[in-house]
Amino acid sequence: MKTLMAGARFMCIVAAAVLWLGPFRLAAAAGSSPQDKSAAALPKDTAQYVGADVCKTCHEDVYKKEFAATPHFKTTLENGHGCESCHGPGSAHVEGGGDVSKITSFKSLSRQDASARCLSCHGEAHEQRRFAQSPHNSNDVGCLDCHSPHHAKEPQRLLVQNQPQLCYGCHTSAKADFAKPFHHRVEQGLIQCSDCHSVHGTGPVRQVRALPSGDFVCYKCHADKQGPFVYEHVPVKTEGCASCHTPHGSTNPRLLRVSQINLLCLQCHTFPTQGPIGPAHNQSQKYQACTMCHGAIHGSNFSNVFFK
Repeated sequence: MKTLMAGARFMCIVAAAVLWLGPFRLAAAAGSSPQDKSAAALPKDTAQYVGADVCKTCHEDVYKKEFAATPHFKTTLENGHGCESCHGPGSAHVEGGGDVSKITSFKSLSRQDASARCLSCHGEAHEQRRFAQSPHNSNDVGCLDCHSPHHAKEPQRLLVQNQPQLCYGCHTSAKADFAKPFHHRVEQGLIQCSDCHSVHGTGPVRQVRALPSGDFVCYKCHADKQGPFVYEHVPVKTEGCASCHTPHGSTNPRLLRVSQINLLCLQCHTFPTQGPIGPAHNQSQKYQACTMCHGAIHGSNFSNVFFK
């Protein structure tokens, strides 16, 4: 009898302990690591990573000729899963005998989805926002329209075609400008489109780059025009170089927007009924180049009217 009573008392203690510890067990489960929860949530048939060597058994030509020679080869093998870093885990694809529907094929992805996969590695949060707001993205231009991980013609940036021909595919008017008598030497390979334009997005109009100082990118080459000057020419600082020059090309010397310098100056320096006053401003042939006197037109340290 005493044995039965002791056993009943023990069972009551155990039941009470279970009831008392129950909330703590639930709390511990709720506070388990994300890895434990994700592992529990994974279905049994979820694809696993198989390694680049397994991919190579079927895609040997692609692996050796198109992947091993690219920057992706070293970075994805050291910090990722090789081919599967972009195409996703491949075990289901392998078990399915090469079933394309069981692995990520970029041919089947939309431009937005393909670009999102690229930006998961190539871009911090602010860079992703810049590209999302860029004219390229708003005109449905994705990463793979300009870059090719397997068939690149330009190895450093994996471009599908070398600049400027790649840019000319859409920007046909720029191609015509560079064929004008006076032009920046892009066709000759001296500079590239990306030297002046941030192709992945930036704040200014036409995605024009700016120097770290915030000045125009033109000063990267034309440093003598940058200043600072004691007397600044206002349009240079407010409107930029393009207020007087056409940056791609022109039929006029110095890439000027108009053929005669005085006509360019008179677009701003004029009165309602007459031009600048004074005997030297009679606009005769002798005085049609304002810069004959106002030689420091980009800024001066000595003259507030930009005399030489």
